[in-house]
Amino acid sequence: MADANDDIRQRIRTIPDFPKPGIMFRDITTLLLDAEGLALTIERMAAQVEGKVDLVAGIEARGFLFGAALAVKLGTGVLLVRKDGKLPGATIAEDYALEYGIDRIAIHADALAPGARVLLVDDLIATGGTARAAVRLLRKAGAEVVQAAFVIDLPELGGADALRGDGIAVSTLVAFEGH
Repeated sequence: MADANDDIRQRIRTIPDFPKPGIMFRDITTLLLDAEGLALTIERMAAQVEGKVDLVAGIEARGFLFGAALAVKLGTGVLLVRKDGKLPGATIAEDYALEYGIDRIAIHADALAPGARVLLVDDLIATGGTARAAVRLLRKAGAEVVQAAFVIDLPELGGADALRGDGIAVSTLVAFEGH
């Protein structure tokens, strides 16, 4: 039986051994180049949103693309979750672990009203490190993160399950086995 999102899956190319040997890179640029595929992706992501949201938070950088399109579709604003040092003005930030070291993401300190219902968006969920840091950051700012939405899930890496363990509803359109 065909998956309901096979038409989206077919628009995502896989590039073996990028950025290093053994990695199967899921490249969404082919999906973004396809107007029909992009429109279907946004429609289906929007259809999975549970309840009303006040803001869509897109994680740098590909999350900005899907987040902005979803914000327009849902009638909300879009909040940028950026790498630290990229936003002007006062910010709040959150550290998270990388394979070799620590990174930091930030939002504007005045980006949202306390209690705002936020949908977190990115193109892909792998280990969940960045997404989980974004949830902590948004909660620190007073948001209620009601859901996280991704185009692609790499379930073997456990990120979606980790977010669920943090009390976040997770929706994805397609899953790919492997890394």
